[in-house]
Amino acid sequence: MGAYAGASQALSTQESHRMQAELEHEKDRLKLLLDMTNTLVSNLEPRDLLRAISASIRQDMHCDSVGVWLPDSERRQLRQLALDFPESRGFLSEDLSHPIEGTELGSVFKTGKPFVVRTQADVTSEWGISAVRAEAFESGCCLPLISRNRTLGVLGLGSRVENSFSPDDVDFLMRVAGQVAIAVENALAYREIAELKDKLAQEKLYLEEEIRSEADFEGIVGQSSALRQVLQLVETVATSDSTVLLLGETGTGKELIAQAIHDRSRRKDRTLVRLNCAAIPTGLLESELFGHERGAFTGAVTQKIGRLELADQGTLFLDEVGDIPLELQPKLLRVLQDGEFERLGSTRTKKVDIRLVAATNRDLDRMIEDRQFRSDLYYRLNVFPIRVPPLRERTEDIPLLVRYFSQKYARRMEKRIENIPAAALRKLTRWHWPGNVRELQNLVERAVILTRSSTLAISVPELANGGATLAVARTGNADEQERIVRILKETKGHVGGPNGAAARLGVKRTTLLTRMKKMGIDPRKMS
Repeated sequence: MGAYAGASQALSTQESHRMQAELEHEKDRLKLLLDMTNTLVSNLEPRDLLRAISASIRQDMHCDSVGVWLPDSERRQLRQLALDFPESRGFLSEDLSHPIEGTELGSVFKTGKPFVVRTQADVTSEWGISAVRAEAFESGCCLPLISRNRTLGVLGLGSRVENSFSPDDVDFLMRVAGQVAIAVENALAYREIAELKDKLAQEKLYLEEEIRSEADFEGIVGQSSALRQVLQLVETVATSDSTVLLLGETGTGKELIAQAIHDRSRRKDRTLVRLNCAAIPTGLLESELFGHERGAFTGAVTQKIGRLELADQGTLFLDEVGDIPLELQPKLLRVLQDGEFERLGSTRTKKVDIRLVAATNRDLDRMIEDRQFRSDLYYRLNVFPIRVPPLRERTEDIPLLVRYFSQKYARRMEKRIENIPAAALRKLTRWHWPGNVRELQNLVERAVILTRSSTLAISVPELANGGATLAVARTGNADEQERIVRILKETKGHVGGPNGAAARLGVKRTTLLTRMKKMGIDPRKMS
């Protein structure tokens, strides 16, 4: 009897120890769930949150790796947003993409059912075999992240020991996956709200700047047949979403035409976002257009939303599009083709729905020949070209413009102007206006400043003899103008390139183009 009692006592002690161990085990798991809940409440940044959760799970389950996989926007790939794997051999890493079709992880994502790998033989997909061999995994467990009957992603655990995950472990991990799914849903919602908040804040700042910075002209003024033809084209194309390319010399009012297209489109209640590609340094243009993440480059201390995102559902006006560097042109082409882009320093693809209106005063055909502009981008931009006529082709509009600008500046300066000398209007009409409407606007503003009576004091003695005196003053040197014309004729109108006029004259291509604009020289007439 004594021996029997001793054996019973020993069994009782063993059972007690077993129950104690189970209680401790259950206590640890409950603590894990509690820690996860606390983490969920205290951190809403998706990647940091999921990293903390992955670390907690790995420590409690005594496995080698824990990762969280979320689908991309097309739901064709799973991307590992967070990974806790201290002894990784390099195959698995954050931001690694994984195909959904034909893989174990993809099957879990599509079916919403867990998949347990007891030995390496359970893995049959090519991608899975590569991962198992590269990281020396012997077993694993993949669980769906389900919230409100919707699969958000996959929780993946890996171990370098066979049969590491029992049925009880899988049951517990399904509870954990439910908590992780809630965390993922909340974090993604928080990120979306934060991004919308940032976008609205930057859009507000942008609109305030637009209100403060008055456009060159308050309205499209004129009744000439050339201008009426342009406005008819605007009416025709505005209701569509087609890309419009505005061609014309500087100062002709291309931005006003872009505004007119937007105002008559179905996007008129959304934002018209403007970007002058020539006014921004090349190194900053990509960030300004596409935006950047914090830390993308030195000085990027905060996240920045680019003009593309600001223009989502609205219209983007790219002025001086011919000045976009070659290395950025494929990215713009991708936006036009697929409506996709990534912020600078980010691997996350974003979708936008924009209507693009582009403008340039440069000869894009010539730039394509000189390999300074991509032909495929040009074809995408040149869907509906509109040529904005220079002022010299709509001289009948000059009196109307003079009256319009004189009244505009008179109101601003609190002056009263009732008369404009007819002789001055005739001289203004005869001038060829290389600076177009902008040049005329500046001249009228100067005249209003000088006016001390009710008659506009336009001082135009330099326009005598058809403006020849002013032409010489603007070119600075008549001999230089003659030399440039001669070289252009010899090069058949080619400005750039090793055998172009710029190289022959020993100046930069951009410098020569600037001089030609001031002199009113058109290289197309030299070919």
